[in-house]
Amino acid sequence: MNFEKEISISLDEIKYRKEDGWTNYPKGVAWVLEREGLQLKGADVIFEGNIPVESGLSSSAAIEVVSMLTFLNLSNKNLPPEKIALLSRKAENEFVGVSCGIMDQFIITFGKKNHALLIDCKILDYKLVPFRNEGSVLIVGNTRVKRGLTNSEYNKRVEECTEGLEILKNNICRRDIECLGDITIEEFNQYKKKLHSPIEKRCEHVINENERVKQAVDCLGKGDLENLGNLLNDSHYSLRDLYEVSCKELDVMVEAALKIKGVLGARMTGAGFGGCMIALVDEKSKEEFVEKVGKEYERKIGIKCEFYICKVENGAQEI
Repeated sequence: MNFEKEISISLDEIKYRKEDGWTNYPKGVAWVLEREGLQLKGADVIFEGNIPVESGLSSSAAIEVVSMLTFLNLSNKNLPPEKIALLSRKAENEFVGVSCGIMDQFIITFGKKNHALLIDCKILDYKLVPFRNEGSVLIVGNTRVKRGLTNSEYNKRVEECTEGLEILKNNICRRDIECLGDITIEEFNQYKKKLHSPIEKRCEHVINENERVKQAVDCLGKGDLENLGNLLNDSHYSLRDLYEVSCKELDVMVEAALKIKGVLGARMTGAGFGGCMIALVDEKSKEEFVEKVGKEYERKIGIKCEFYICKVENGAQEI
């Protein structure tokens, strides 16, 4: 409905075609389900969405998960939620060709109102964490700089982290190291000089970001929104300077946000290179935030941005 685009495919021959655009995501879901041996029934399916496309707000994962729930329902099939999330990611990895992680598919599958989701991506363990943000709101600012993962440096960052992990594993000599999350900050500081630039910066970001996530869970447990905001700020600076996935537009928006009294913290969200910023804002300051950040962004960038005042809601479900 959003693109006035219609395609027709045979379940016996599902192929990726660049010209099919966003429809490759539901096609990929059908493809992966068929490969799992779940014979699907043919159907006419209409999609409509209100998540801004190519903005870093997981529109692709939303389409994947909702497509999987729909196709399974129409074909009278069932899968456990973990499998739904994993197969949705598999469709994006192997059919669309984006080396995404599991975060987007997991939160869309397991999301619960007024909760954050803590994910251990190594063992795919997860825990719902109450999101106590009384008196504050989450505001998403859309830079309206379109970004497409397959055309960005996202896959390159994955490769750089993989290279850094191998070098660190060979030097630390602990058998239980399987991912950067297994390496402590102390171990990294001891061996970081073994890494060349920019590999060192990429790994430093990931290892410190993991620690910030743990601290954020602690802040949520205590209702400490002030320190949660500080972690958001630190995360953005690290994404900008070490992981280098921010851009001028995102940085201008974050800087404008942090000038507003009542803003607890702000950072880019998504894979970067455009897309959106998320800010934790005192509810009394939300109108001022939208007005002033919008004006400063338009003055410096020349684009009128968009804002969405958000609530934490449930994940994908049949209505």
